[in-house]
Amino acid sequence: MAEERPTGLIADLVARADSGDRAAKDALFTALYGELHRLAHSHIRRSAGTLTLSTTTLLHEAYLDMAKRDSLAFENRGRFLAYASRAMRGLIIGYVRDRKALKRGGELSFSPLLDSDTAHTDAAIDLERLDEALGELAAVDAGLAELVDLKFFCGFSFAEIAAVRGVSERTVQRDWVKARMVLHEQLHDED
Repeated sequence: MAEERPTGLIADLVARADSGDRAAKDALFTALYGELHRLAHSHIRRSAGTLTLSTTTLLHEAYLDMAKRDSLAFENRGRFLAYASRAMRGLIIGYVRDRKALKRGGELSFSPLLDSDTAHTDAAIDLERLDEALGELAAVDAGLAELVDLKFFCGFSFAEIAAVRGVSERTVQRDWVKARMVLHEQLHDED
């Protein structure tokens, strides 16, 4: 992970932002800027060079999107980062849809949701299909969808996710296997 901030400072900012303190939301964004920048870079990198957005542009657009919402609630740092990651993914999907509508763009794809030891395919997953599959997963089990955000998009370890969720690391690993299986089925049922 990026440089760790004092837990007390982040927890205080999260609590104040959760109660509607706009200055605390801004300070939370600033305190976690390094991690948010890493998330944005990860999203851009996964786009396989098909985006003309820069990492900083994506990050700042996500901030503007988040800043205009009044009813955001973040229990902790992990949930804040997961929300920011979803906001970035939404912006990328909107960008891709706009490009497709203008008939200027190519396909944007992500690598399959496989661990490195099982990554034996060169198949790519269309970002829009992945987003739809995550939406379907969230409708069935919001916790599994959040887990995908934390693990795949935010890059959290199983231990970090377990700490955020207040469960054992083994529970997170079992849920990860379930989430991957459900997404795999959803993505391949359309083929």
